Amino acid sequence: MDSLFVKALKVETRIGIYDWERQVRQRVEIDLEMGAAAAQAAAADRVEATIDYQAVCRRVVDYVEGSEVQLVETLAEGIAEILRREFGVGWMQITIHKPGAVRGAEDVGVRITRGRGAD
Repeated sequence: MDSLFVKALKVETRIGIYDWERQVRQRVEIDLEMGAAAAQAAAADRVEATIDYQAVCRRVVDYVEGSEVQLVETLAEGIAEILRREFGVGWMQITIHKPGAVRGAEDVGVRITRGRGAD
């Protein structure tokens, strides 16, 4: 399977389970990998024949900036639903990084895989 990817999309949002986290905006970084038919897109050489990653990024940023969820898992599932419903993505892997969330750790987060072949 071919895929398109976006690495380290940085977004400010309210996320967390602690009261202090609900009062500030924190940076999350998002990695997206989406199943795509690269050969078909290459043959057409038109953005309409593939996933428009610019449009995906704009939509994901809008969603994440506007959300106020507690868990990175919830954020990842919301993004997966957007990719499936609005962009027709059949397979995806989404990683949400929350750097600085745990003292002594460079990074924490969640990675989910959804769609065909994810089982």
